[in-house]
Amino acid sequence: MSVRIFKPAKTAMQSGEARTKEWVLEFEPGAPRSVDPLMGWTSSSDMRAQVRLEFDTKDEAIAYATREGLAYTLAEPTPRKPIRKSYADNFRYGRIGNWTH
Repeated sequence: MSVRIFKPAKTAMQSGEARTKEWVLEFEPGAPRSVDPLMGWTSSSDMRAQVRLEFDTKDEAIAYATREGLAYTLAEPTPRKPIRKSYADNFRYGRIGNWTH
């Protein structure tokens, strides 16, 4: 059984970084998903797909995977590049594009 260890990305709906500080260990799918012909729901017979473990550090997640004998893949997070924006640029002379409400 293999697992994936990663640090979740920031949600696109909010500007905050809540729930992005911890490292997550998820099991890779062991069985393909199937669609129920009557209701159209997606289901799987793999119960480990529902397990999601959170750790404070990367080392704790790796130690857990090695202690349990799980093969793991580690996905390092890419650092965010902050984009500097000035509110005054919205009203600058020579701005490309019309300013509308």
